Amino acid sequence: MKKTALITGATAGIGRATALKLSGMGYDVIVTGRRAERLEKLTLEIEGKGGSCRTLCFDIQSKDEVDKAMDSLGEQLDNIDLLVNNAGLAATAEPIQSGSWEDWERMIDTNIKGLLAVSKRVIPGMIKRSCGHIVNLSSIAGKEAYANGNVYCATKHAVEALTKGMRIDLLQYGIKVSSISPGMVETEFSIVRYHGDKDKADAVYKGLTPLTAEDIADAIEFIVSRPPHVNINDILIMPTAQASAVYNHRS
Repeated sequence: MKKTALITGATAGIGRATALKLSGMGYDVIVTGRRAERLEKLTLEIEGKGGSCRTLCFDIQSKDEVDKAMDSLGEQLDNIDLLVNNAGLAATAEPIQSGSWEDWERMIDTNIKGLLAVSKRVIPGMIKRSCGHIVNLSSIAGKEAYANGNVYCATKHAVEALTKGMRIDLLQYGIKVSSISPGMVETEFSIVRYHGDKDKADAVYKGLTPLTAEDIADAIEFIVSRPPHVNINDILIMPTAQASAVYNHRS
């Protein structure tokens, strides 16, 4: 019987690459995001390769929208085998004293509350079946704070804590809980962080070769393809040119 995976934030970057990867592994995928046209394009690509894809278009910052989307799944909601909590963003790179309250709320509502809203709806079905796997997308920012990262780092530290708490709470039900913590990955991440300033976004990766979305999807493939008795708690994955959140080598 084919397994079902739900991937949040699948309109671009890591989420999109993960949806393609999991579909190629034989999963029926449910993809979520705010941009309907991109979700439709992803569906066509997956179905064109013989896969199965269902889309849910909603803003993960709104619990009402999350609940409405989850309700639309009907019985399928209780039969999700894999949840990839990928939706997340950095909305600013300012020191704490000059940060925008709106940017802070956006990060907290997406990175923490959005993850919780979706997980709360998916977990009961996994408990009923005494099986399932949750993979949370964390970050090097969840392990180290850095200048101008303040609230973003705080949200990813929260993801780290939530992952550990989930793993403990769901242990008795045989549910695996994992996280993956990437360093520099070249996606739309920096474009969003710098509010569309492409020059600033490009400068983040200048002089080095960052990770790609496909690199992270490959790591997720490894996490979810382990035998039943093996759980990968966390993978910290960095480009060769990056040693930590703040140390990197540029040519």
